[in-house]
Amino acid sequence: MKEQTAVPQEPAEFSLKAIILPLLAIIVGMIMVILDSTVVNVAIPNLVQYFETDLKTIQWTVTGYTLALSAVIPLAGWLTDRFGAKRVFLFTIAMFTLGSVLCSIAQSPEQLIIYRIIQGLGGGMVAPIGMAMVFRLAPPERRGSIMGMLGIPMLLAPALGPVLSGWFIESLSWHWIFLINLPIGIAAFILCIKFLPDTDRGRTPALDLLGMILAPIAFSMLAYGVSEGGTSWTSATTLTGVIVGGVALILFIIVELRHQNPLLELRVFKSSDFSRGIILAWVSQVALFGAMILIPLYLQQIKGYTALETGLILLPQALASGVGMPLGGRLFDKIGARPLAFVGLGIISGALFILSSITAETGLGLIITALVMMGLGMGLSMMPLNTHVLNAAPRKLVGRVTPLTAAAQQVVVSFAVAGLTGFLTSRIADNTMSTEPTAIVHGLVAGFNDTFFLAACIALFGCLLSLILRKPKPMPEEELQNGDKPDPAMMMGH
Repeated sequence: MKEQTAVPQEPAEFSLKAIILPLLAIIVGMIMVILDSTVVNVAIPNLVQYFETDLKTIQWTVTGYTLALSAVIPLAGWLTDRFGAKRVFLFTIAMFTLGSVLCSIAQSPEQLIIYRIIQGLGGGMVAPIGMAMVFRLAPPERRGSIMGMLGIPMLLAPALGPVLSGWFIESLSWHWIFLINLPIGIAAFILCIKFLPDTDRGRTPALDLLGMILAPIAFSMLAYGVSEGGTSWTSATTLTGVIVGGVALILFIIVELRHQNPLLELRVFKSSDFSRGIILAWVSQVALFGAMILIPLYLQQIKGYTALETGLILLPQALASGVGMPLGGRLFDKIGARPLAFVGLGIISGALFILSSITAETGLGLIITALVMMGLGMGLSMMPLNTHVLNAAPRKLVGRVTPLTAAAQQVVVSFAVAGLTGFLTSRIADNTMSTEPTAIVHGLVAGFNDTFFLAACIALFGCLLSLILRKPKPMPEEELQNGDKPDPAMMMGH
């Protein structure tokens, strides 16, 4: 009788007010890191001029940051078990803030690259650990809507980043795109100390030392190889990165499958529902994040907009994401991920097909329409799809999903950005017949059209692939076998 009265009272007793302050603390910390993923892209031309260097050198400020993210993410699970989620979260925010301040006072491109790596080492674990803590705070029946709330800054920040970056660059200087993180980081640190609950430390397994060595090598070398592939897929640096990373990845998989307490729990792929969901998530990330780096390039290189104007044009996409995200969270609780992923990716593919036909004379209204469609599609599909992946993981392994999925996302996004950028470069070269201005403009437009069309096809493939999703089957027997409740975690990084 006691159990019967407790169950119906649980939803009534839950109040958003009870978790709003811990949720705010986590969001402030996460939004600082997520914003930083896009602000540097807008600032690259200014950095090239300021340091009197070339584009290839400055691009390492982005590549080095990404490599640091992918290298450190696999350690999130073990560190959380060893020191507790709150303590690790505070340390990573402090490290990211320190890296930001160092970036703002960099005197050379080499210093800036090193400081960006420090930023990445700090920021790599902020999002997955933050998502894990929120997932733990939210009751199961409200998990979709609470995750939808958390997802708002995760999709708003990448679109708002260019606006802030453009404004800082034109009104102040590039230093402020990093220095602004100092007050935000201090505020996040204070909020986390005051409002985040202390979490129980897990039973710390023996450190998977070989996995800890192989994982960063595999992820970082593959990301490096794909980044270099944007210039040439047959160069020595590209082949070295891909071959070394590929061999390390194969060895890493073998080690993890045979280790009793692996760094990354690859056995979760035995769940067909999880495998279907994660593959679909990867496909959607290739289309989404690959296209998101192309749009600012198109607006500045072909349309001739300034950094601030580009950021403002991207703002409707952020607003549409803010509308779609909580809507997707609420609908997920009712209808599941499949219809939302199908509709969301369908809208995204439609937007990318529109972008694949634009020219230098295309009106701004059509471009903004496509951006709004992309934002709405992202909001509807991204968080429900990621929550589905988590729910599809076997209960006894769910606590180990965060580092696996977050690290994989960084590698997939690196593949997407480098691959589509390399495709764009080759298509522009193939379509440029001479050095005359009109021919150069034609080559640029044709190159962007072809690349947006490729991204649209990838999104359409994801839309069709979503039809194989199914609602994960409950596995109560696994929960009974596992006496300690797992610490559920979320996959999405930035």
